[in-house]
Amino acid sequence: MPRHRGAFDRANPAPYELSRSRIENFIKCKACFWLEQIHRVRPPEIPSFTINTTTDILLKRDADSVRGKSSLPLWQKHGLDHMIPFEHENLEKWTNSMHYGTNESYFNAIHEASNIKLGGGLDDVFLNQKTHQIHIVDYKSTAQGTRSPLKYEPRPVSVDEPWKASYKRQMDMYVWVARKKGFDVSDIGYFVYVDAQHKDVCGMLIDRDPSRAWLEFSAAIIPYQANTSWIEPTLLDIRSFLENQSSCPEHTPKNGYTGCDLGRYAKEMMEAVSRPTEIH
Repeated sequence: MPRHRGAFDRANPAPYELSRSRIENFIKCKACFWLEQIHRVRPPEIPSFTINTTTDILLKRDADSVRGKSSLPLWQKHGLDHMIPFEHENLEKWTNSMHYGTNESYFNAIHEASNIKLGGGLDDVFLNQKTHQIHIVDYKSTAQGTRSPLKYEPRPVSVDEPWKASYKRQMDMYVWVARKKGFDVSDIGYFVYVDAQHKDVCGMLIDRDPSRAWLEFSAAIIPYQANTSWIEPTLLDIRSFLENQSSCPEHTPKNGYTGCDLGRYAKEMMEAVSRPTEIH
């Protein structure tokens, strides 16, 4: 059976593949979701944050160095020395977000009631040696002091800011997928956060080799109790929406950190061009 991905096709009986980021699009703005999933109209792309990707790669390499054997000093400092990086033959496939829907060995699961295959690329998985459950781990990086460097005082990182709600939903979805794949998954996931520092840091060019520079990070682990109760109702809503929405809905109004920037821009642009302009 041919895979069902890209533009939604009512006639294709294969499970429709949606990444966790597409689910997030539906939650944030149904108009943007409809345009992309029905007509393949994609929003403008922003440059990728390659330094964030680099920190993810390095944190996973730290875990790989002791995978299946022992804990890491950061976890031990947080009283989590019973947590070790999980070893599994398909782990590298689970981290591959570009090909998540390829087959069952990648990180995906089918929701039968909606016939949607939900998946993505997770960062890591740790094993709890006390409970024998696995825990989803997500690597995050930030630089909290860059917005006001002169007044910045180091503070603990958090996932409670409004704009980080999507981080929590991502964790929820990955817990749900892992359970659907048959694993005993804890409700508790962990965010491993590294925060770039400049307070009381002399500089970057501190290596004996003048062509090398170093950036200092603080590191923390933040536990999060996942909530998967919203996922299956949302998948059913998405299926109904895809099958029955015949025209583009209104963009979600921008309100604080929620809503749709693209819709706000389009609305203000149309208002601007419709107003008469006096030429002096």
